[in-house]
Amino acid sequence: MELQGHAGAGHDALMAARNQLLALAAENPELTRVRHNGLDDSPQLQIDIDQRKAQALGVAIDDINDTLQTAWGSSYVNDFMDRGRVKKVYVQAAAPYRMLPDDINLWYVRNKDGGMVPFSAFATSRWETGSPRLERYNGYSAVEIVGEAAPGVSTGTAMDIMESLVKQLPNGFGLEWTAMSYQERLSGAQAPALYAISLLVVFLCLAALYESWSVPFSVMLVVPLGVIGALLATWMRGLENDVYFQVGLLTVIGLSAKNAILIVEFANEMNQKGHDLFEATLHACRQRLRPILMTSLAFIFGVLPMATSTGAGSGGQHAVGTGVMGGMISATILAIYFVPLFFVLVRRRFPLKPRPE
Repeated sequence: MELQGHAGAGHDALMAARNQLLALAAENPELTRVRHNGLDDSPQLQIDIDQRKAQALGVAIDDINDTLQTAWGSSYVNDFMDRGRVKKVYVQAAAPYRMLPDDINLWYVRNKDGGMVPFSAFATSRWETGSPRLERYNGYSAVEIVGEAAPGVSTGTAMDIMESLVKQLPNGFGLEWTAMSYQERLSGAQAPALYAISLLVVFLCLAALYESWSVPFSVMLVVPLGVIGALLATWMRGLENDVYFQVGLLTVIGLSAKNAILIVEFANEMNQKGHDLFEATLHACRQRLRPILMTSLAFIFGVLPMATSTGAGSGGQHAVGTGVMGGMISATILAIYFVPLFFVLVRRRFPLKPRPE
C-alpha cells in the first residue's frame, strides 16, 4: 500500500504519519512484519545557490549543475582507440578535491565572459536530513508500506485493519492499495455483479435443460439456503467477507443447485410420464436421498482440511473451506425438505402443458 499525504504538509509530516502507522500496526496481533519498503532518512549535503549573486557574476544555473555533476559524479566526453579497442573518456574531479564537503569551495565554474568564478562566491553548503528517494503516487507524496496478515488471518481482514489504522492518523493522510492488494479490492467490488451473472447463467442452463421457465425457479430457490449456511459458518468463526470467501460462495451456489437438480430432474420426468405430482416428488426424494448425501458428504470432508489448516496461507484456506462447508451442510439438510416443497408449489402455480404432437 501507499501512504499518501493529501494535504501537502511536507516530508517531515509524512514521515511522522508513517512512524505512527507502523507503531499502531505493531500493536495489532492480526498484522505481522508491517514495515516501510524503502530507505530511512539519511544525512544529505544541501547546496544553496544565491541566484542573484550568480546572475551578477554571469554564471548560468545550467553551468553550475553541470559542474557539480562532473566534479562529484562524472561526465561522458568521447571515445578513443587504444590498441585496437574503443575506450570511453569520462571527466571527473581528482580524488583529493571531492572527498570533503568543503572541497566545493575549491571548484570554479566558467561564466558567460569566459572567466572562472569560485563556488564560494555564490554557493553555501549545509547538512540536513532527507529521504534518499522521494516517492509520489497518483500525484501525491507517498511512502510504500508492506506487511503480512498473521497466521490464521485473511488478507481481507488485514487490509480492513490497515484502513482503520490510517483513519486514526491526522487529517490529510490516506492510502492507496497497489499490486495484489489492489487486485483483491477490485475483485471484491465486482462480487455483486459476478453473483448476478453466475445465477443468471445457472438459470438459463436449467431453462434450456427442462425446456421451461418455471421449473428452474424450484432449483434456484434452494440457493439462498446454502448462502445462509455459508454466512452463518463464516460469522461463527469470526472470518471476513473477503475474496476467498466469495470464491467459496460461488462454489456453494453451484453445489446447492446440483443437489436440487437431483430431485427436480427425477420428479419432473415422472410427472411428465403421467404420475401424480405429489407422488412423483416423494418418490424422487426417496430415490435421490442417498446420492445427495454421498456427494455432499464427500465434498464436505474434502474441504475439511482447508477449514482446519494451519501455517502460511491458512487464512485464505479457512475462508474457502469454512464457507463451502457451512453452505453444503445447510443446503444438504434443508434441500431435502424445501426442494420438494418448492417444486410442488412452482408446478402447481405453472402446470405442465402438454407438448404438441
